[in-house]
Amino acid sequence: MFKGKNIVIGITGGIAAYKSADLVSRLKKRGADVSCIMTDSAQEFITPLTLRTLSQNPVYYDMFSEKRLASVEHIALADKADLFLVAPATANVIGKISCGIADDLLTTTIMATKAPVLFAPAMNVNMFMNPIVQENIERLKRLGYFFVEPEEGFLACGYEGKGRLAETEIIMDLAEELLVRKKPLAGKKVLVTAGPTCESIDPVRYISNHSTGKMGFAIARQARLLGAEVILVSGPASYRKTTGVNIVNVQTALEMRDTVLKYYSDCNIVIKAAAVADYRPKQKAQDKIKKQPGDMFLELERNPDILAELGQKKENQILVGFAAETKDMLKYAAEKVKGKNLDFIVANDLTEPGAGFAKDTNRVTFVFADGKIKELPLLSKEETAREIIFETIKLLNDKE
Repeated sequence: MFKGKNIVIGITGGIAAYKSADLVSRLKKRGADVSCIMTDSAQEFITPLTLRTLSQNPVYYDMFSEKRLASVEHIALADKADLFLVAPATANVIGKISCGIADDLLTTTIMATKAPVLFAPAMNVNMFMNPIVQENIERLKRLGYFFVEPEEGFLACGYEGKGRLAETEIIMDLAEELLVRKKPLAGKKVLVTAGPTCESIDPVRYISNHSTGKMGFAIARQARLLGAEVILVSGPASYRKTTGVNIVNVQTALEMRDTVLKYYSDCNIVIKAAAVADYRPKQKAQDKIKKQPGDMFLELERNPDILAELGQKKENQILVGFAAETKDMLKYAAEKVKGKNLDFIVANDLTEPGAGFAKDTNRVTFVFADGKIKELPLLSKEETAREIIFETIKLLNDKE
């Protein structure tokens, strides 16, 4: 969503200004064109050279510089912006904007822009909780400005509390959400499953698989960006907090089944990206099984087929499954679509380079209920997730 977008970043005079370098770098890597405006105080913490190198654009800080754009500098930057981001945002700049003061390049440009403006506050906890600062924030929110909440923790000033700049990825999540103006899934509920399940053998050992949950989390994020209310049911997986997504953690296939069925009837779209264990130990030992001479034998019993059960209960939902195969991918995928009453299945061959578990990329093929096949090239998992969501939107519109 950042690719080709013009983002103006305002950097103000707080110790968290050094983190703006990471923000600029990540936005550039995601394809954004980034322009930086610095206050005089910001330059006490980080140099314009650093931001110019990372953004590959001039850095602006002097309202009356001789190095001018073709048009008036603050107007040109204001008009250029698809999004205006102030990170870190000090109490000073928040107070100025709240009161309509435009006495430097940054505040003047913010006054002139029609782009969404997102503030990421960072300051001492007592300063942040000051009723004047809180009133200024609430006033700006009422006027249509946006804020990403600071985090709690140890602050550079030695205090501990709320006031630390939000993590870069959280800021980028909210920025990306503001860049997506059309919300075709507004008012819709999307249920996504992700990650593996773990089936315990004893208190120490379990049966699982190589799924990391990356694909499911990417799908949940893309659905949220397009306006959906998203419930993500995840097995054990390492993940970062995803803004606006309701995450429900489970361990076993039975827990995942119960949780999915709890939400299923209220959802418009269900995407089962989890790698659910097909079998579980028939008996779980209460104590750790000690090593003995010879082999150990496990008796396994079948886990319920959650996707097939959802297919039987399907009413007006769009139901999407996943098929990770190592041979005869299209054959098995087509059988699953028909046998489980799916709208389509996302099939991928684990033997393909760049596809499968624990990768940042994927190469998938959509197999539809009517026999149509759509093959996608090697894409990032975020791009793949976007394609999956767009396909469900088309099918949902056809049903409505």
